[in-house]
Amino acid sequence: MDKKITIAIDGFSSTGKSTLAKQLAKELGYVYVDTGAMYRAIALFAMQNGYIKEDFFDKEALVASLPTIRLQFKFNPDLGFAEMYLNEVNVEKEIRTIEVSRFVSKVAELSDVRAKLVEQQKEMGKNKGIVMDGRDIGTVVFPDAELKIFMTASASTRAQRRFDELQQKGDKVSYEEVLKNVEERDYIDTHRSNSPLVKAEDAVEIDNSYLTREEQFKAVLELIDEITKTI
Repeated sequence: MDKKITIAIDGFSSTGKSTLAKQLAKELGYVYVDTGAMYRAIALFAMQNGYIKEDFFDKEALVASLPTIRLQFKFNPDLGFAEMYLNEVNVEKEIRTIEVSRFVSKVAELSDVRAKLVEQQKEMGKNKGIVMDGRDIGTVVFPDAELKIFMTASASTRAQRRFDELQQKGDKVSYEEVLKNVEERDYIDTHRSNSPLVKAEDAVEIDNSYLTREEQFKAVLELIDEITKTI
């Protein structure tokens, strides 16, 4: 597998996109980019500055502040992956909370936010050898990616995974609250006017409701092997 390709992984929230992407990047020696972390960081910025609350969203103020937002991925050798930094501050833990999850899809709807981040994402992948996951990677960021994967699973399965993950971190949250968040994000992600979540025509769909991580990983490695033999 010495021929480097671009791997675009899209799909619904809590389908394990990042887990798969990290596995592939480590196995292949590729760069991994978690675009969800980028949108989460901007949502956190909006929260910190009072631009977004339960019944309030000052979109104009957030858009006006975009030039002041600096996002960076910095590799953490102890963890084995890159963490998100917002204006030089490590926010990897803060962006994974249920509070940020409540607002990230609303922030990601904004055309100006998407334009800023898509530009950065395209630049990151110009030399191939990259695994990127998100909502519009195969359709907008890398429409010419050699491998596009679209991941899905039932809402209840995804909510249970997310709930277990938050419980392990010590977050006080109910399963019903997580399920509601998953369903709300699904609706917003698939109905937004700008870059909605859709499966690219040439993407391979993986429903991992009943797949183990190992089964999924092996299946995708086989796809990559097939592709690299033809280029």
